[in-house]
Order: sequence, then structure tokens, then C-alpha cells
Amino acid sequence: MARSNGQSMDGDVYYPSDEVIEQATLKDWDAVSARALKDPQAFWAAEAEELEWFQKWDKVLDDSNKPFFKWFVGAKTNIVHNAIDRHLKTYRKNKLALIWESEDGKLHQTYSYYAMNREVNRMANIIKAMGVVKGDRVTIYMGRVPEIVFAMLACAKIGAVHSVVFGGFSVDALSCRNKDSHSKLVITMDGSYNNGKVVELKRTVDEALKRCPSVENVIVVKRVGHEVPMELSRDHWYHDMLALPIANGKCPTEVMDAEDPLYILYTSGSTGKPKAIVHTHGGYMVGTYTTLKYVFDVKEEDRWWCAADPGWVTGHSYIVYGPMLNGVTSFMFEGGPMYPYPNRWWQCVERYGITILYTAPTAIRGLMRFGEAWPNKHDLSSLRLLGSVGEPINPEAWKWYYRVIGKEKCPIMDTWWQTETGMFMITPTPTMPLKPGSGTRPFFGQEAEIVDDHGNPVPDGNEGYLVLKNPWPSMLRTIYGDPDRYV
Repeated sequence: MARSNGQSMDGDVYYPSDEVIEQATLKDWDAVSARALKDPQAFWAAEAEELEWFQKWDKVLDDSNKPFFKWFVGAKTNIVHNAIDRHLKTYRKNKLALIWESEDGKLHQTYSYYAMNREVNRMANIIKAMGVVKGDRVTIYMGRVPEIVFAMLACAKIGAVHSVVFGGFSVDALSCRNKDSHSKLVITMDGSYNNGKVVELKRTVDEALKRCPSVENVIVVKRVGHEVPMELSRDHWYHDMLALPIANGKCPTEVMDAEDPLYILYTSGSTGKPKAIVHTHGGYMVGTYTTLKYVFDVKEEDRWWCAADPGWVTGHSYIVYGPMLNGVTSFMFEGGPMYPYPNRWWQCVERYGITILYTAPTAIRGLMRFGEAWPNKHDLSSLRLLGSVGEPINPEAWKWYYRVIGKEKCPIMDTWWQTETGMFMITPTPTMPLKPGSGTRPFFGQEAEIVDDHGNPVPDGNEGYLVLKNPWPSMLRTIYGDPDRYV
């Protein structure tokens, strides 16, 4: 429903303005949804056709061995070919792929798609020189710096399987994930910054590797510049490796089967042993590309900021892969929202002309405590869309976010999904009516239901289990090393 006098709140329902509807690429959600539900495979095949494949699929979906679904069976591709290589043949070659700012604001770095290709090639050549081959696992334990993006893409480019471990995790957590994945290489940093303090990443790696015999080499990126132990023959400074001839030259992008693993990402372990979720090159690529395109209606001129950590699935899907698959300019900030002052994020929005901000309710509630004066110091008029992820957003936080940050003109995309899904699953799009605290509807081609212990739908207003009824391309394929646990 449109309102000619601008966006409005009707009770607890938000309606998009005529301007929002006019700017939106997708105007008829119902038509696309009906088409996708009628023939989900045709919908996903059409989306996949927008990307490049070395060899097309023989079958869109193989559901003969449920729940081990396979998508784009027989197809050959590589997610890096679509995230970087294909853009180099177009005007996007010199478009900014990544903007980065340090926590203290003293360092600023930018990388075009051309420069991103150069850095990923160099990192990939170095990783290969460490003896890593297609199918090997590589653990990445880093902070929010450009090199974590290079490392993930470099692994994918050569067919290695990256396993990113959040840089705030303990020795035990890192050690367990390393051992479970049988990683051959670890990529880390001397340290990272968190609220002005140094996080000792390299020393944590040293302790963890005392229990990880599979690791043969460690690449260390210099960030904080303090002295750290370096084990002879095992540990290698990244900047030293960059100066060697092995880093130079083009690294070929490996041809991967659509079902070849792209990465392992461990769940938090809040309900037991962390699960090693496996995502693949083909289906995950199509899912993240499509969802970002529709849900946030990304456009060529957008400056996208997903204020998550690359170590979580949000960072994988919507800092690294989704934006680059769409040829978008992405912003990465090293720090948090409230250090040294609670206007740090708003400085970045103003400085870089951020058009879409995607963050978590916890951050929004934390910023609310400091009032409206801090964001009101800054020009936030570049923003056109906002997003929420990671947990339910309470209506009070939703309304503050909408009113104070979005200036009552930015629809809020409240997304529900998780590590296992790989992509947005229940989410609005910009032209839909929105209710604060509600994730609205399932994404195209999906049906959701609340059921009881016996799988029967529960009456409206009753609690139960949320189930997704249809397979989708970016769904997890298995639990690494433990397929029985997946079933």
C-alpha cells in the first residue's frame, strides 16, 4: 500500500512511501512469490542464469537422497569467478569493491575490483606455496581487516575449503575447530584491536596449535606491530611472503563442481558440540546473490555496510560473497559502534555516504542508551535502507532505528536466517508493509510453518517449531565429518 504523503506508521504497521516504491526494482512481491512457489526450481534456475558457469547443470535439484539435496547437478563454476573475475570484463573493473577504515579512524584503504583481484591472486599464490591444494582445509583466525576477505576469496579461488573462526574465540574453541577440520594451514594476525585494546591473536594460535598436529604452516598478517613469537619453518610473515617471486603472477581460478565445498563454518555450540556446517560453491553462490539483490534491492551506486564480523555467517554471506557477487561497493569497519564515542558508526555513514546499513538489534539497543544527540550530529541522509539480523528486534528498538537513524524514510529489512540456511529465509523487501518486530514472510520459493512435536501445524498464537518446507540452493549440505548428525 502506498501513501502519497510519504511513509507512515498506521498503528503498528509501516507502509512504504511512493518514493520508496518508485525507486524499488521489485514492485510486485506477490507475483514473484506466486511464480516461485508454483515452480521453485524454475525460479532458482532463472536466478542462476544471471551468473556465469563454466558448464551448465544437467539437473536443477536432485532430491533423491533426502535430506542430502544437491543443486545445479553437473554444473561447473567457482564463486570467485562470479565475485571477481567476471567483473574485470566490465566497467566494474575500476569500481570500488571494498572500503575499509581502522578502529581509530587513522587508516583508510580502498580496493577496486581490479585491486581486489590482484590481492586475492597474491594471497592465493602464497597459500599454494604452503602446499595447500584443492579440498584442503584452511583455518582463518583474524580481525576485521581487508586481509580476511583476501584470505577467504583466495582459498575459494584455488578450491581450498576455508574455516573462519571468530577472532574473539578462545584457545580451546580454536583448537577444537582446527582439530575437527584437520586444517593444513592457519592464517592469522599478530593481533587485532577491540575498543582500543590489542587482542592477542597470534599467541592464541600458538597455544591452540600445541594440540593440532595437522597444521603445517601459519601465515601472519602484521596489524598491531608488536613482537610475537615466530616458530622457525612453521610461521611466515605475510608481508615477507608478498616480497617473494612466488606471490607474483596470475593464479588460475580452479574449476569447481557446483557441489564442491566452499567453506566450513562452525555453529556457536550453544546446544551442544559446535556443528561444522558445509556450504558449496554453486548453491550458496546463487542463494547469497539472489537474496541480497531482492531483499536490499542493491543498485550500482550503493555503498553497502554489513556491520557484522566476517567470522560469522552474516559476514560470510553479506560482507564477502553476496556484495561482490552483485558488484556492490562494500564498507568494512574494524571497530565497534561505541568506541571511543557512540557516534563512531554515524561518522562512517556520513564520511562514506553509506546507503544501506545492516546490523544487529544488540548494537541498536546499545546505541539507543546514548540518546539521539550523537546520531543527530551527523548527516545520515545518504541512507535509503536499514536492516536487522542475528536476533529478534524488539518494537522499541525498531522504531528508534527507523525514526532516529532512518529519519522515517528508510524501510527496515528484518531478516531471519542462520548458519545452516546460508541466506535470508524470512524477510521483507522494501515495498512490503512492515510490522516492528516481525520478519514478515518467507523468501521466494519457500514455505514456513509452526508445528508441534508430531509435525502438525499449531493454531495461530501458539508456540511450536519453525520448519521450512522446501529445499533451497544455499542450504547446508552436511555436517563435516559427521553426516549422521545432519540426519
